[in-house]
Parts: sequence; C-alpha cells; structure tokens
Amino acid sequence: MKTLLWLDDIRDPKEETWREYYPIKPDIIIWVKSYKEFTEWITQKGLPTAICFDHDLGIPIAIEARQRGMSKRSSRKLKQQEKTGKDCANWLIEYCLDHSIDIPLYNIQSANPVGKDNIASLLKGYSKMYNNK
Repeated sequence: MKTLLWLDDIRDPKEETWREYYPIKPDIIIWVKSYKEFTEWITQKGLPTAICFDHDLGIPIAIEARQRGMSKRSSRKLKQQEKTGKDCANWLIEYCLDHSIDIPLYNIQSANPVGKDNIASLLKGYSKMYNNK
C-alpha cells in the first residue's frame, strides 16, 4: 500500500486541486496539520511512501485567536511560535540519520517561495549525501 503523508494546516489533500503535488498515486492519504502530528505519525508508523510539505503551519490557530478577540499583532506572534514545515523536514532528516535510511519521495505545495526553497534544499542535501555514501 502506497501511503502519502500530507503536511498542511489548511489545504485538504483530497481536493482535486492538490493532486498535482502527489509524488505517487497513493492508496492511503494521511493528513497531518502540525509538527506534533507529523512527528508522532512517523514515530508510530514509520516512514510513508511519500510526503507533501507545506511550510507555514499554524494559520488556523492565529485565525481562531483573532476570532476570540486577540489582537492581530498577538495572533501573528502566536502563529510564529508554531513549528514550520522546515522544522518537520529537519526532524525527518534526523529520523532518517538515526535509522540509516534515505528520505521518502516528496513534494512541496507551500505558497511560501522562500520556505519551499529552504525545505527543498534541506531534503536534496540529505538525499545527495545519503546516496553518495
């Protein structure tokens, strides 16, 4: 069974729009929305066949805080405290190093171009190092 782990706090992976980002044709799609859910899923289940990354996580938390009356500035600070897709990529690399394995297939659907480049650079760098052993 091919499993796609979809990391994104907003975008529903089952919507047709996002299928172009799938690096595989998955049998199962697991949607995780935070660093905590991402790391817990992999820790408990092992690596999926493929992963799709978003960079900016925590937007729903900030929106909910604003709806409860929090100032825009405070809600922005709250969002910045959330770990990002780059943090997830760093954690994934550490996990793969600890288990002496390569990273799974991946793609990045983030709308943040700098964040997308940062994640891609990390993952490409690790995969290059791993495959040149």
